[in-house]
Amino acid sequence: MAVRARDSILGVFGDPDTVVGAVEGLRNAGFTGSDVKVLSDTPYPEGAFGETPERHRLYVFPFMGAICGFSVALLLTVATQLAWPMVTDGKPIIAVPPMVNIMYEGTMLGAILFTVIGIIFESRLPDFGPTPYDPRISQGYLGLLVSGPTSRIDEAARALQSAGAIEVVTTDGARARA
Repeated sequence: MAVRARDSILGVFGDPDTVVGAVEGLRNAGFTGSDVKVLSDTPYPEGAFGETPERHRLYVFPFMGAICGFSVALLLTVATQLAWPMVTDGKPIIAVPPMVNIMYEGTMLGAILFTVIGIIFESRLPDFGPTPYDPRISQGYLGLLVSGPTSRIDEAARALQSAGAIEVVTTDGARARA
Protein backbone atom coordinates (compact mmCIF):
# COMPACT_ATOMS: atom_id res chain seq x y z
CA MET A 1 0.00 0.00 0.00
CA ALA A 2 1.56 3.28 -1.11
CA VAL A 3 1.38 6.31 1.16
CA ARG A 4 0.46 9.50 -0.64
CA ALA A 5 2.32 12.53 0.67
CA ARG A 6 0.22 15.68 0.89
CA ASP A 7 1.32 19.26 1.08
CA SER A 8 -0.32 22.68 1.28
CA ILE A 9 0.20 26.05 -0.35
CA LEU A 10 -1.38 29.43 0.41
CA GLY A 11 -2.18 32.18 -2.06
CA VAL A 12 -2.71 35.69 -0.64
CA PHE A 13 -5.24 37.87 -2.49
CA GLY A 14 -6.35 41.48 -2.11
CA ASP A 15 -9.98 41.34 -3.21
CA PRO A 16 -12.77 38.73 -3.36
CA ASP A 17 -13.18 38.79 -7.15
CA THR A 18 -9.68 37.43 -7.73
CA VAL A 19 -10.36 34.66 -5.20
CA VAL A 20 -13.44 33.60 -7.17
CA GLY A 21 -11.30 33.44 -10.32
CA ALA A 22 -8.61 31.49 -8.49
CA VAL A 23 -11.14 28.94 -7.20
CA GLU A 24 -12.44 28.45 -10.74
CA GLY A 25 -8.87 28.14 -12.06
CA LEU A 26 -8.03 25.52 -9.44
CA ARG A 27 -11.21 23.62 -10.22
CA ASN A 28 -10.25 23.65 -13.93
CA ALA A 29 -6.78 22.40 -12.95
CA GLY A 30 -8.36 19.34 -11.35
CA PHE A 31 -8.44 20.29 -7.66
CA THR A 32 -11.62 19.26 -5.86
CA GLY A 33 -13.70 21.31 -3.45
CA SER A 34 -12.23 19.53 -0.43
CA ASP A 35 -8.72 20.58 -1.53
CA VAL A 36 -9.51 24.31 -1.51
CA LYS A 37 -10.23 26.44 1.60
CA VAL A 38 -10.77 30.20 1.75
CA LEU A 39 -9.23 31.98 4.76
CA SER A 40 -10.56 35.39 5.76
CA ASP A 41 -10.98 37.63 8.76
CA THR A 42 -14.42 38.65 7.47
CA PRO A 43 -17.37 36.26 7.87
CA TYR A 44 -18.37 35.65 4.26
CA PRO A 45 -21.33 33.33 3.63
CA GLU A 46 -20.42 29.73 2.96
CA GLY A 47 -19.88 29.19 -0.77
CA ALA A 48 -19.49 32.92 -1.53
CA PHE A 49 -16.29 32.30 -3.48
CA GLY A 50 -17.54 29.29 -5.41
CA GLU A 51 -15.94 26.75 -3.09
CA THR A 52 -17.83 23.61 -2.18
CA PRO A 53 -19.71 23.95 1.14
CA GLU A 54 -18.50 21.47 3.75
CA ARG A 55 -20.89 18.99 5.32
CA HIS A 56 -21.00 19.29 9.07
CA ARG A 57 -22.06 16.52 11.44
CA LEU A 58 -22.22 18.58 14.61
CA TYR A 59 -25.88 17.69 15.23
CA VAL A 60 -24.90 14.04 15.92
CA PHE A 61 -22.74 14.84 18.95
CA PRO A 62 -25.48 16.24 21.27
CA PHE A 63 -27.78 13.31 20.50
CA MET A 64 -25.07 10.75 21.25
CA GLY A 65 -24.11 12.67 24.40
CA ALA A 66 -27.71 12.76 25.56
CA ILE A 67 -28.09 9.01 25.03
CA CYS A 68 -24.84 8.30 26.89
CA GLY A 69 -25.71 10.70 29.74
CA PHE A 70 -29.20 9.24 30.12
CA SER A 71 -27.82 5.69 30.13
CA VAL A 72 -25.17 6.47 32.75
CA ALA A 73 -27.69 8.31 34.97
CA LEU A 74 -30.18 5.45 34.68
CA LEU A 75 -27.50 2.89 35.49
CA LEU A 76 -26.24 4.96 38.42
CA THR A 77 -29.66 5.44 40.02
CA VAL A 78 -30.87 1.87 39.51
CA ALA A 79 -27.55 0.36 40.66
CA THR A 80 -27.52 2.57 43.76
CA GLN A 81 -31.06 1.61 44.73
CA LEU A 82 -30.38 -2.09 44.18
CA ALA A 83 -27.02 -2.03 46.02
CA TRP A 84 -28.50 -0.40 49.13
CA PRO A 85 -32.20 -1.26 49.17
CA MET A 86 -34.36 0.71 51.60
CA VAL A 87 -37.60 -1.18 52.11
CA THR A 88 -40.17 1.16 53.62
CA ASP A 89 -43.82 0.14 54.08
CA GLY A 90 -43.95 -2.07 51.00
CA LYS A 91 -42.92 0.65 48.55
CA PRO A 92 -40.90 -0.47 45.49
CA ILE A 93 -37.12 -0.67 45.80
CA ILE A 94 -36.62 1.21 42.51
CA ALA A 95 -38.52 4.49 42.85
CA VAL A 96 -38.88 6.33 39.55
CA PRO A 97 -39.87 9.87 40.67
CA PRO A 98 -36.55 10.60 42.44
CA MET A 99 -34.68 9.16 39.44
CA VAL A 100 -36.23 11.62 36.95
CA ASN A 101 -34.22 14.62 38.16
CA ILE A 102 -30.91 12.73 38.08
CA MET A 103 -31.64 11.29 34.62
CA TYR A 104 -32.52 14.75 33.31
CA GLU A 105 -29.30 16.25 34.66
CA GLY A 106 -27.25 13.33 33.30
CA THR A 107 -28.84 13.74 29.88
CA MET A 108 -28.08 17.45 29.76
CA LEU A 109 -24.53 16.98 31.05
CA GLY A 110 -23.82 14.34 28.42
CA ALA A 111 -25.29 16.50 25.63
CA ILE A 112 -23.26 19.54 26.68
CA LEU A 113 -19.97 17.66 27.03
CA PHE A 114 -20.38 15.88 23.69
CA THR A 115 -21.32 19.18 22.02
CA VAL A 116 -18.07 20.79 23.19
CA ILE A 117 -16.12 17.74 21.98
CA GLY A 118 -18.04 17.89 18.69
CA ILE A 119 -17.18 21.56 18.17
CA ILE A 120 -13.50 20.82 18.70
CA PHE A 121 -13.69 17.78 16.40
CA GLU A 122 -15.63 19.55 13.61
CA SER A 123 -13.28 22.54 13.80
CA ARG A 124 -10.42 20.10 13.18
CA LEU A 125 -8.57 21.30 16.25
CA PRO A 126 -5.79 20.95 17.06
CA ASP A 127 -4.15 20.93 13.65
CA PHE A 128 -0.67 19.51 14.01
CA GLY A 129 0.03 19.42 10.29
CA PRO A 130 2.25 22.00 8.65
CA THR A 131 -0.14 24.57 7.23
CA PRO A 132 1.10 27.81 5.68
CA TYR A 133 -0.31 31.06 7.03
CA ASP A 134 0.23 34.75 6.34
CA PRO A 135 -0.51 37.37 9.03
CA ARG A 136 -1.99 39.69 6.40
CA ILE A 137 -5.11 37.50 6.38
CA SER A 138 -6.06 38.99 9.74
CA GLN A 139 -5.57 42.49 8.24
CA GLY A 140 -8.22 42.18 5.52
CA TYR A 141 -6.50 40.11 2.86
CA LEU A 142 -7.92 36.80 1.68
CA GLY A 143 -6.08 33.51 1.64
CA LEU A 144 -6.69 30.51 -0.58
CA LEU A 145 -5.31 27.36 1.00
CA VAL A 146 -4.79 24.50 -1.44
CA SER A 147 -3.97 20.98 -0.21
CA GLY A 148 -3.04 18.13 -2.44
CA PRO A 149 -0.44 15.56 -3.37
CA THR A 150 3.10 16.91 -3.23
CA SER A 151 3.53 16.25 -6.94
CA ARG A 152 0.70 18.73 -7.76
CA ILE A 153 1.70 21.63 -5.49
CA ASP A 154 3.72 23.32 -8.25
CA GLU A 155 0.66 23.17 -10.49
CA ALA A 156 -1.42 24.80 -7.73
CA ALA A 157 1.20 27.53 -7.28
CA ARG A 158 1.11 28.31 -10.99
CA ALA A 159 -2.71 28.43 -10.93
CA LEU A 160 -2.68 30.80 -7.93
CA GLN A 161 -0.09 33.09 -9.52
CA SER A 162 -1.94 33.18 -12.84
CA ALA A 163 -5.17 34.05 -10.99
CA GLY A 164 -3.56 37.16 -9.51
CA ALA A 165 -2.22 36.14 -6.10
CA ILE A 166 -0.18 38.84 -4.39
CA GLU A 167 2.06 36.20 -2.86
CA VAL A 168 2.23 32.40 -2.63
CA VAL A 169 3.38 30.90 0.68
CA THR A 170 4.49 27.27 1.07
CA THR A 171 4.56 25.10 4.19
CA ASP A 172 8.29 25.67 4.70
CA GLY A 173 7.76 29.44 4.76
CA ALA A 174 9.10 30.15 1.29
CA ARG A 175 7.36 33.07 -0.41
CA ALA A 176 6.96 33.75 -4.09
CA ARG A 177 5.68 37.11 -5.28
CA ALA A 178 3.44 37.09 -8.30
